[in-house]
This record gives sequence, structure tokens and C-alpha cells, in this order.
Amino acid sequence: MRILLTGATGFFGSHLLEALLTQSYDVVILKRSFSDTWRINHLLADVESYDVDHVSLETPFRENKINVVIHTATDYGRNDDAASKIVDTNLLFPLRLLELSSLFKADVFLNTDTFFNTDTLCYKYLNNYALSKKHFAEWLKSFCECEKIRGINLRIEHMYGPRDHQNKFVNWLLKQLLKNVEQIPLTRGEQMRDFIYVSDVVSAYLLLIMHQDRLPFFSQFEVGTGRAVSIRDFVLKMKEAVSRASGKDITTRLDFGALPYRLGEPMECKADIAGLTEIGWEPKVPIDKGIEELIREELQQNLICH
Repeated sequence: MRILLTGATGFFGSHLLEALLTQSYDVVILKRSFSDTWRINHLLADVESYDVDHVSLETPFRENKINVVIHTATDYGRNDDAASKIVDTNLLFPLRLLELSSLFKADVFLNTDTFFNTDTLCYKYLNNYALSKKHFAEWLKSFCECEKIRGINLRIEHMYGPRDHQNKFVNWLLKQLLKNVEQIPLTRGEQMRDFIYVSDVVSAYLLLIMHQDRLPFFSQFEVGTGRAVSIRDFVLKMKEAVSRASGKDITTRLDFGALPYRLGEPMECKADIAGLTEIGWEPKVPIDKGIEELIREELQQNLICH
């Protein structure tokens, strides 16, 4: 089976690529010529790679028989990106990819969606990222309803793990605690979130690839643990775990309540994982173990760098 993967140089995509190669899949990746490949440098010799800013998007389909397409590339708009750039990355690019997947008769298209697009969140249309992701999910469903290709839409909850972007909350928090900064301003931390470790998300993708033939032309899954913990409890767990792992007393003051909640802040997010458990999936990494693994990887990386 040959798999085409976008976003392989990113946080989740790099973990997924590693797992796909471990499972002996033949993987083709799409990237840009200027992409930072630090997460996957050790894997590049084992994949076929295309720079989409240098070749037509059609080229990898013409030169390879693609069975499965997995789209993980995304633009969060963190750097005040123009709306048109976000739309191009999150809507127009995967739509072109979907059209080619159908034209060249790929079996299945797996799309990486966000929990922001669940109907219970009141502000899912209030930022360009969520809106662009929502629109593509609707296009995917439309293609699948016409039976042009089988599609799987995966709505990921609060995924965390090593090699994530340093501006993301969990990894930023870890960096601050390892530096033992004087204080960290936080909200009151009452928000309930479903934190899921990256390896559990990867295992969901691997299982869905294996069982794609059992699924309808369009299916949608929420990917999380099915359990929520408060931001406050998560932060406290992180601080305690950093103290244990580093062997020093972390004196950072956690200033809960120093920051206001964001406008429209959802107070509880939790995945409904019944669809995944029905086909035999379950999360394996409890939150304490996930935090410990993240810290261990970060400390190991710091040793290598120094």
C-alpha cells in the first residue's frame, strides 16, 4: 500500500510518518523546498519526496499509484497570516488534492480536522482557521456522498507530545517550568479539556487505514481520550512532573486568574470516542504518563543540544 502524506515536516505529521514507515508502508510526502525538515531528517532517505512549489501537484499521482491520502498540513494563522493564505492552505490546497485523489482513483482520503468544528462550540466560525477547516470538511463530505472516493474526517482534541511548536500551550508551559521562571500568568484554569498524547492519535489513523473497507463512503470520528481534565489540574500535574524529572524544586508561581478568559472561551471540550472504540481503538497513554514522556523527551533533547 502506498500512502501520500502532507504535513510530514510538522508535529503530528512527523510522528505519523515515523509510525507508517515502522509499519512498512510505502510513503510519499509532499513538502515545500524551504520546509524545515528537522523533525524528519532521519527519515528522508526512506520516503519519496516532492516539493509542491517546484512540481505540479499532479506529478506524485502520475508517478506513483497512490492508495491512501492523509492530509495533516495546516495553517493556524499564528503569525497574523492573511485570510487568503489560510484559505489556500486549509481549503484550496486540500481541495485540489482531493480532486486528484478522486481522479487517480485513490481508495481513501483521511483529513485531519479540529475539535473547534464540533457543533457544541459557539465560536467555531469566529476565526479564519476554524472556518477554512470547516469548509474543507464539508467539501470532503460532498465528494464522498457522490461516491467519488471514500473519506474519513478526524476531529482531533488537544493533542500534545514531543516536537510540537514551542508556541503551543503545553510545550510553552514546559519550557517555562524547565527554566524555573519566577511566575506564569494564567487564567483561572477552570476550562475542561480532553488532552490526548500524540501516539494515541497516530494509532487511530493506523487502525482506520487498516479498516477502511469496513467504513461507509464518508465517516467522521472524534479523536480524544473521552475524558476531560481542567487546565488548572493539567498545569499542576506538569509542574509536579517537571520537579520529579529534573530533580530540582520548581519554584515558579502559577498565577491562576491573572489572565481573563478569551471571548467565547468554551468551558468544556471532550471527544465522543464511541465510533472509534466500536472498531477496536482505545487510548493507551494516561495523562500522567503522557506528561512524563513529554518531559523525558525534552530533557533528552536539551542534553543533545548542549
